[in-house]
Amino acid sequence: MLKIILLVVILLAVGALAAVALRPNTFRVQRRATLKASPATIAALIDDFRAWSRWSPWEKTDPTMARTFEGAARGVGAIYGWSGGKAGTGRMEIIEQTPSRIAIKLDFIKPFEAHNMAIFALEPKDGGTEIVWTMEGPQPYVGKLMGLVFNSDKLVGGDFEKGLADLKRISES
Repeated sequence: MLKIILLVVILLAVGALAAVALRPNTFRVQRRATLKASPATIAALIDDFRAWSRWSPWEKTDPTMARTFEGAARGVGAIYGWSGGKAGTGRMEIIEQTPSRIAIKLDFIKPFEAHNMAIFALEPKDGGTEIVWTMEGPQPYVGKLMGLVFNSDKLVGGDFEKGLADLKRISES
């Protein structure tokens, strides 16, 4: 009887690990909002990392966070680094900018290593701007496994919603 129970447990574990392996190799979190402001007004709040303290949901997470700014003051080549107890350690660099798109290379170093892209798409709409904030990147096996317990769309998506609400408040005032 003990052998049968052990065999069933092993088969369930192997099945669960195989199911994890079949999950997508990439992840994507995306939120959108319509703001009563021009694309240029909104882009100015995104392409200047110093302005992120006004709207980014993560800026309020860790009061001890140290920040560094390198490269260009804004736009392509602007680099923002952070390090803190709650915030971890990471770096962002704007690698592409057009009037309708800002692409940011996002590197997390601690507490875990990850290399993602954050993309802000800005399209004129109904006298304002529709902004679409996307984060996407590879999802290795450990990330797939963690995805069984933590839903990155719900975790990060909620932060995106807060950030978009603050962008709306600031850009419309």
